[in-house]
Amino acid sequence: MSDEAFTQLVDEHYVSLYRFALSLARNASDACDLTQQTFYLWATRGGALRDASKAKSWLFTTLYREFLRTCRRDDRHSSIDEAPEDSQELIDAGPDLVSRIDSGVLMDAIARIDEVFRVPLVLFYLEALSYREIAETIGVPVGTVMSRLSRAKGLLRAALAALAKGGEVLPFEGDGERRVMS
Repeated sequence: MSDEAFTQLVDEHYVSLYRFALSLARNASDACDLTQQTFYLWATRGGALRDASKAKSWLFTTLYREFLRTCRRDDRHSSIDEAPEDSQELIDAGPDLVSRIDSGVLMDAIARIDEVFRVPLVLFYLEALSYREIAETIGVPVGTVMSRLSRAKGLLRAALAALAKGGEVLPFEGDGERRVMS
Protein backbone atom coordinates (compact mmCIF):
# COMPACT_ATOMS: atom_id res chain seq x y z
CA MET A 1 0.00 0.00 0.00
CA SER A 2 1.38 3.40 -0.92
CA ASP A 3 1.98 6.11 1.66
CA GLU A 4 -0.69 8.23 0.01
CA ALA A 5 -3.29 5.44 0.19
CA PHE A 6 -2.41 4.78 3.85
CA THR A 7 -2.74 8.48 4.68
CA GLN A 8 -6.13 8.56 2.97
CA LEU A 9 -7.25 5.50 4.96
CA VAL A 10 -6.16 7.13 8.23
CA ASP A 11 -7.88 10.40 7.34
CA GLU A 12 -11.08 8.57 6.45
CA HIS A 13 -11.32 6.35 9.55
CA TYR A 14 -9.30 7.94 12.37
CA VAL A 15 -12.10 9.92 14.02
CA SER A 16 -14.60 7.06 14.06
CA LEU A 17 -12.00 4.54 15.27
CA TYR A 18 -10.84 6.89 18.01
CA ARG A 19 -14.44 7.53 19.09
CA PHE A 20 -15.05 3.76 19.26
CA ALA A 21 -11.80 3.23 21.17
CA LEU A 22 -12.76 5.97 23.63
CA SER A 23 -16.14 4.34 24.22
CA LEU A 24 -14.33 1.10 25.04
CA ALA A 25 -11.29 2.31 26.98
CA ARG A 26 -12.99 5.27 28.66
CA ASN A 27 -9.84 7.36 28.71
CA ALA A 28 -8.16 9.38 26.00
CA SER A 29 -4.67 7.97 26.41
CA ASP A 30 -5.72 4.33 26.05
CA ALA A 31 -8.07 5.24 23.19
CA CYS A 32 -5.22 6.93 21.34
CA ASP A 33 -2.97 3.90 21.91
CA LEU A 34 -5.65 1.52 20.63
CA THR A 35 -6.25 3.64 17.54
CA GLN A 36 -2.54 3.90 16.76
CA GLN A 37 -2.05 0.16 17.32
CA THR A 38 -4.91 -0.56 14.93
CA PHE A 39 -3.36 1.54 12.17
CA TYR A 40 0.04 -0.01 12.87
CA LEU A 41 -1.48 -3.46 12.42
CA TRP A 42 -3.10 -2.29 9.19
CA ALA A 43 0.25 -1.03 7.94
CA THR A 44 1.96 -4.33 8.75
CA ARG A 45 -0.83 -6.82 7.94
CA GLY A 46 -4.03 -5.21 6.71
CA GLY A 47 -2.66 -3.96 3.44
CA ALA A 48 -2.83 -7.55 2.22
CA LEU A 49 -6.63 -7.45 2.46
CA ARG A 50 -7.97 -8.48 -0.93
CA ASP A 51 -11.27 -6.61 -0.80
CA ALA A 52 -10.56 -2.93 -0.09
CA SER A 53 -14.24 -2.33 0.65
CA LYS A 54 -13.83 -4.37 3.85
CA ALA A 55 -11.14 -2.09 5.29
CA LYS A 56 -13.55 -0.33 7.67
CA SER A 57 -14.83 -3.61 9.05
CA TRP A 58 -11.26 -4.93 9.39
CA LEU A 59 -10.18 -1.81 11.28
CA PHE A 60 -13.09 -1.93 13.75
CA THR A 61 -12.68 -5.67 14.30
CA THR A 62 -8.96 -5.27 14.88
CA LEU A 63 -9.45 -2.38 17.29
CA TYR A 64 -12.02 -4.37 19.29
CA ARG A 65 -9.75 -7.42 19.45
CA GLU A 66 -6.81 -5.25 20.52
CA PHE A 67 -8.97 -3.79 23.27
CA LEU A 68 -9.87 -7.28 24.51
CA ARG A 69 -6.22 -8.36 24.31
CA THR A 70 -5.15 -5.30 26.28
CA CYS A 71 -7.77 -5.98 28.95
CA ARG A 72 -6.60 -9.56 29.33
CA ARG A 73 -2.95 -8.53 29.37
CA ASP A 74 -3.42 -5.79 31.93
CA ASP A 75 -6.00 -7.82 33.85
CA ARG A 76 -7.91 -4.68 34.53
CA HIS A 77 -11.19 -3.14 33.48
CA SER A 78 -12.18 0.46 33.73
CA SER A 79 -15.07 1.29 35.99
CA ILE A 80 -17.62 4.04 35.66
CA ASP A 81 -15.74 5.92 38.37
CA GLU A 82 -12.65 5.98 36.14
CA ALA A 83 -14.54 7.41 33.16
CA PRO A 84 -13.19 10.76 32.09
CA GLU A 85 -14.93 13.66 33.78
CA ASP A 86 -15.15 15.49 30.49
CA SER A 87 -16.84 13.21 28.03
CA GLN A 88 -16.75 16.29 25.87
CA GLU A 89 -13.60 14.89 24.23
CA LEU A 90 -15.92 13.25 21.74
CA ILE A 91 -17.49 16.50 20.76
CA ASP A 92 -15.97 19.04 18.43
CA ALA A 93 -15.75 22.60 19.69
CA GLY A 94 -17.96 23.74 16.81
CA PRO A 95 -21.49 22.95 18.04
CA ASP A 96 -23.26 25.38 20.32
CA LEU A 97 -23.07 24.86 24.09
CA VAL A 98 -26.50 23.25 24.44
CA SER A 99 -25.65 20.59 21.87
CA ARG A 100 -22.33 19.89 23.58
CA ILE A 101 -24.00 19.55 26.97
CA ASP A 102 -26.64 17.22 25.51
CA SER A 103 -23.91 15.18 23.83
CA GLY A 104 -21.99 15.05 27.10
CA VAL A 105 -25.04 13.72 28.93
CA LEU A 106 -25.56 11.15 26.18
CA MET A 107 -21.93 9.99 26.36
CA ASP A 108 -22.15 9.76 30.17
CA ALA A 109 -25.27 7.62 29.81
CA ILE A 110 -23.58 5.39 27.22
CA ALA A 111 -20.59 4.98 29.55
CA ARG A 112 -22.93 3.58 32.22
CA ILE A 113 -24.05 0.72 29.98
CA ASP A 114 -22.29 -2.63 30.35
CA GLU A 115 -19.70 -3.25 27.63
CA VAL A 116 -21.63 -6.20 26.16
CA PHE A 117 -24.45 -3.83 25.21
CA ARG A 118 -22.41 -0.62 24.79
CA VAL A 119 -20.20 -1.97 21.98
CA PRO A 120 -23.00 -2.80 19.50
CA LEU A 121 -24.82 0.42 20.45
CA VAL A 122 -21.78 2.57 19.66
CA LEU A 123 -20.96 0.67 16.48
CA PHE A 124 -24.53 0.93 15.18
CA TYR A 125 -25.51 4.48 16.12
CA LEU A 126 -22.21 6.35 16.26
CA GLU A 127 -20.21 4.48 13.64
CA ALA A 128 -23.09 3.47 11.33
CA LEU A 129 -22.01 -0.16 10.95
CA SER A 130 -24.60 -2.65 9.72
CA TYR A 131 -25.81 -5.58 11.84
CA ARG A 132 -23.62 -7.89 9.76
CA GLU A 133 -20.54 -5.70 10.19
CA ILE A 134 -21.12 -5.50 13.94
CA ALA A 135 -21.57 -9.28 14.11
CA GLU A 136 -18.26 -9.77 12.28
CA THR A 137 -16.52 -7.19 14.47
CA ILE A 138 -17.50 -8.67 17.82
CA GLY A 139 -17.78 -12.29 16.68
CA VAL A 140 -21.43 -13.04 17.43
CA PRO A 141 -24.44 -13.97 15.26
CA VAL A 142 -26.54 -11.19 13.69
CA GLY A 143 -29.52 -12.15 15.87
CA THR A 144 -27.40 -11.59 18.98
CA VAL A 145 -26.43 -8.14 17.70
CA MET A 146 -30.10 -7.30 17.19
CA SER A 147 -31.11 -8.46 20.67
CA ARG A 148 -28.17 -6.67 22.31
CA LEU A 149 -29.07 -3.47 20.47
CA SER A 150 -32.65 -3.76 21.63
CA ARG A 151 -31.55 -4.29 25.22
CA ALA A 152 -28.95 -1.49 24.93
CA LYS A 153 -31.63 0.99 23.82
CA GLY A 154 -33.66 0.17 26.93
CA LEU A 155 -30.59 0.51 29.15
CA LEU A 156 -29.70 3.82 27.49
CA ARG A 157 -33.23 5.10 27.97
CA ALA A 158 -33.05 4.16 31.68
CA ALA A 159 -29.60 5.72 32.11
CA LEU A 160 -30.75 8.96 30.47
CA ALA A 161 -33.84 9.04 32.68
CA ALA A 162 -31.68 8.52 35.76
CA LEU A 163 -29.31 11.31 34.74
CA ALA A 164 -32.23 13.63 34.03
CA LYS A 165 -33.88 12.96 37.39
CA GLY A 166 -30.71 12.74 39.44
CA GLY A 167 -31.38 9.17 40.56
CA GLU A 168 -29.67 5.93 39.75
CA VAL A 169 -31.54 3.18 37.91
CA LEU A 170 -30.80 -0.28 39.25
CA PRO A 171 -31.90 -3.36 37.30
CA PHE A 172 -33.65 -6.15 39.18
CA GLU A 173 -35.19 -9.52 38.41
CA GLY A 174 -38.35 -8.88 36.43
CA ASP A 175 -39.59 -6.66 33.66
CA GLY A 176 -38.97 -3.25 35.20
CA GLU A 177 -36.42 -1.23 37.05
CA ARG A 178 -36.24 0.34 40.48
CA ARG A 179 -35.08 3.87 41.00
CA VAL A 180 -32.87 4.74 43.95
CA MET A 181 -32.81 8.46 44.57
CA SER A 182 -29.44 9.89 45.47
